[in-house]
Amino acid sequence: MPMKKKTVWAASPYLVWMAVFIAAPLAIVLYFAFTDKAGRFTLANIMGLGAYTTVFSRSIVLAAVATAVCLVIAFPISYLLSRMRPARQRMMQMLLMLPMWMNFLLRTYAWMSLLELNGLINRFLGLFGIGPLHMINTSGAVVLGMVYNYLPYMILPLYTIMVKIDGSVIEAAQDLGANAFMVLTRVLIPLSMPGITTGITMVFVPSISTFIISRMLGGGSNLLIGDLIELQFLGNSYNYNLGSAMSVMLMVIVLLCMSFTTADTEEMEAMV
Repeated sequence: MPMKKKTVWAASPYLVWMAVFIAAPLAIVLYFAFTDKAGRFTLANIMGLGAYTTVFSRSIVLAAVATAVCLVIAFPISYLLSRMRPARQRMMQMLLMLPMWMNFLLRTYAWMSLLELNGLINRFLGLFGIGPLHMINTSGAVVLGMVYNYLPYMILPLYTIMVKIDGSVIEAAQDLGANAFMVLTRVLIPLSMPGITTGITMVFVPSISTFIISRMLGGGSNLLIGDLIELQFLGNSYNYNLGSAMSVMLMVIVLLCMSFTTADTEEMEAMV
């Protein structure tokens, strides 16, 4: 059997998987996005998304802020973790992943009890005569929920890359007169760029499409794209054509953001 036919035969299970679970659902979403309830082709669903510009922009901004906060927090944690002894690395990895073993809904609900007016945080602040502070049902609470739930998705890719960085490279940069800032910007960040790109993607994509976090911590005044899509399929309106159009627009936004990230990574690698 020719090598080309063997390759196609070996890849056939993956091709079937992609066709059934990726291509077919995507085709269904596209079909409903560009048709009405009678099955007729229309652009009304896509054109009608202009009424939800505020929600789309809010989703992008909050997801971008949460991703940036995750990156700022995860970078030093990942670096310190990569410089530890192997035994301590395994222990710290377990501690970082421990919250992820709990149910996502339960983790988010726990933050509700912490942030509400009579929650533990306000009770603690009340001991010092502070508050009560209004923290629940705000954009800040939504960002906090995103950071808490998706921070490990930023730490793990960064750690995987940083653990492969030879310490002698950093020592050589220091011996050549590089200060801490130069080591960070000229050595660590360029070498960690694949992990940064992966982490940004793994945090930004679920953050912009989430609906549980925004519903539980943001209240009805902080709707995101995921909330709108969920309302179209499970809410009283049950307009799956409009929901599909929103899903298509969400995919376009995600692809655009990912393309910008890839372009920045290629530019950084070219500079290095």
